[in-house]
Amino acid sequence: MATTELLVTDVRVVRPDDPDNARPELTDIAVNDGRIVRIAPGLPRDDAASVVDGRGLLAFPGVVDAHQHWGIYNELATDTGTESRASAQGGVTTALTYMRTGQYYLNKGGSYREFFPEVLSAAQGNAYIDYAFHLAPMMAQHIEEIPYLVEEHGVTSFKIFMFYGSHGLHGRSASQSDFLMIPPDERYDLAHFEFVMRGVQKAREVLTEYAPYLSLSLHCETAEIMTAYTKLVEQDGSLSGLRAYSASRPPHSEGLAVTIASYLAHETGLPNINLLHLSSEKALDAALRMAKTFPHVDFRREVTVGHLLADVDTASGIGGKVNPPLREREDVEALWRHALAGEVDWIVSDHACCRDELKFGSDRDDVFLAKSGFGGAEYLLPGLVGEGVKRGLSLQKIAKLTSWNPAQRYGLLGKGTIAEGYDADFALVDPDASWTVRAADSESTQEYTPFEGFAMSAKVTDTFVRGNHVYADGKVQGDPVGKYLHRGR
Repeated sequence: MATTELLVTDVRVVRPDDPDNARPELTDIAVNDGRIVRIAPGLPRDDAASVVDGRGLLAFPGVVDAHQHWGIYNELATDTGTESRASAQGGVTTALTYMRTGQYYLNKGGSYREFFPEVLSAAQGNAYIDYAFHLAPMMAQHIEEIPYLVEEHGVTSFKIFMFYGSHGLHGRSASQSDFLMIPPDERYDLAHFEFVMRGVQKAREVLTEYAPYLSLSLHCETAEIMTAYTKLVEQDGSLSGLRAYSASRPPHSEGLAVTIASYLAHETGLPNINLLHLSSEKALDAALRMAKTFPHVDFRREVTVGHLLADVDTASGIGGKVNPPLREREDVEALWRHALAGEVDWIVSDHACCRDELKFGSDRDDVFLAKSGFGGAEYLLPGLVGEGVKRGLSLQKIAKLTSWNPAQRYGLLGKGTIAEGYDADFALVDPDASWTVRAADSESTQEYTPFEGFAMSAKVTDTFVRGNHVYADGKVQGDPVGKYLHRGR
């Protein structure tokens, strides 16, 4: 009788805690009951029920993609299936996906006590990878529900969209009360953001076992700046496409929002703050300045693979519209400099599948009519390994940025590394594979990608989720095995 359920042989294991640029050791990985039980070279093959030849490939910890949006533009149950399949193609084994009340997602308001069980029900049984949810407190009642969400559902991370108070999701101003579906006597504004921070901090003080993992994330853009600059860009008319959209949501709008949010964190005593998808030199500069100004606040800085791989010129058309926007090449190079300097904490996809028929407006060339967001989890690990290594980013740092750091921050205590006792989540990567991005090859239901035609120099060949071989031979395998993760314990 076999004593090992799965044995993956001859892989070069990349560990986030190994010294930078250490040569990954050639070894075997033994798995039982979904966890890694032994890592050593030359483990006996005849003791294993299933043996997978690792072919000398790199074995990265499964990517903990800390920023996705399942169900934003498609039915949540459907999106959970298709977009988790696309995630597996990119070596993602855990997705943290944002959810809120209001338009899009489930298109309803109300209490999270009623809303969130519907979310869990829709996702259950459909995911090919493990998953959890960040939640956005949109109204006063949601703030009161934070302790319930933590204890009952293991939700340890919350979000503020700083521009929603007086700017539309896709560019122009809109009726925010209708969009947000909040009570008519409430406002989604700076005061609400302050009260959210106080609510999260109060939960940290009461629920002490969860406190290290309870954090608040912020989408940092300033509505008033964006509204004014959108009008200027449209009146001027000299810019078009992604460059026009970037100018309408200028980088200093990010920097100002980061500064405001940081002071509010200081004022409310909330130490765990995540600054999401920083897209520009000005945004990162502001984030670093605030970290020096308020050293008692533990800021984490997030960057997306889209902002690292594409700019306003190289992205394939206005399908690259996203918030905050893709930027000029100078900002892309600045993001890489900060990543190489250790000033970025994790890298994500911000995957938000938006199908062609919904993405583009009546005029396919008008960026202001297009919807915001696109998929990209498929390209997260291969894009980082390919481009990052060329720029001097070590394999070990890539493992930290894609797996260990977000797992630790968000309370995913069984994820983040390849080590005995941890979940058997890992991806095999060929660092010498050359291929071209084609939307048609993706498992996502999105029919386009801003990365169309991009040349890649690394490829995920296999993905394992708790020992389940979910991606192999260029195909997603078997039935959905993903589980909802109750975090912080």
